[in-house]
Amino acid sequence: MNLDKIKQSKSISELLEFSIINIDKPSGPTSFDISDFVRKTLNVRKTSHFGTLDPKVTGVLPIAINRGCKLTGFFLGEDKEYVGIMKIHGELSLKEIKNKIKEKFMGKIMQLPPKKSRVKRQEREREIKDFEIIEGEGNNILFRVACQGGTYVRKLVYDLGKSLGIGAHMLELRRIRAGIFREKDKKYPSVNLYDFEKAVEEYEKGNEKTLRNILISGEIITELYPVVQIKKEFENKILRGCPIYSEHLEKKKDEKITSRFCAFSKEKFLGIYHVVKENGIFARPEFVFQPCN
Repeated sequence: MNLDKIKQSKSISELLEFSIINIDKPSGPTSFDISDFVRKTLNVRKTSHFGTLDPKVTGVLPIAINRGCKLTGFFLGEDKEYVGIMKIHGELSLKEIKNKIKEKFMGKIMQLPPKKSRVKRQEREREIKDFEIIEGEGNNILFRVACQGGTYVRKLVYDLGKSLGIGAHMLELRRIRAGIFREKDKKYPSVNLYDFEKAVEEYEKGNEKTLRNILISGEIITELYPVVQIKKEFENKILRGCPIYSEHLEKKKDEKITSRFCAFSKEKFLGIYHVVKENGIFARPEFVFQPCN
């Protein structure tokens, strides 16, 4: 899909109805605080965030707006990437730390959530895609980690220190990627709260350009799932919640898709579906993008 074309075809009010903002969260407020701040500043019905950051943690926090909130569950499990500083409680070479990471903290690991977490404290499998020691100064170690969504990086550092036999804790942490949303993305870099407020102020004065630039149209979900084109004559049936049958598909080859996909009629987003292939039904809806009345 040509996402730029879709975005440009929309009015600012249409964008605000179904969009995402890549916010650069500062240290201090909770993720809920940031989401609520965006809601009140834009004066929209609702907002939601894609993955909680601890109050002291900074960085990429995508905020969904209005009907974009329906996309939250589809983005939450995506991989995350962080840079941070840990403090080790003793003297060890960087080589020793790297060796321990390679030995016990790469690939699939078992992690027990921290005591203060809101989830049930039972071991869960999480995948560490990359864990790099960048440099060290005294007992302070700069690191980068890419991991499965839901990984507790603070606990990862604690467990590393315990395994090293000297202890360690996290001093600073910044998220630089949440799924497809990045800190320094070419099209949609994260925006700090000051610049976000300025963009809204300009919009309220009649200049929508800056706000339009930072709004990410909800159709960006097509970067996660394949697009299936639906024949125009079945568009209204699909938007009323009808499941998708094979005869609804514009292209026969799309019958080979076996999992979740985005349904479109030309450039019109219809919703998100999962393949079932039962009793003649090809797919059932998970989210139908019904027109607003």
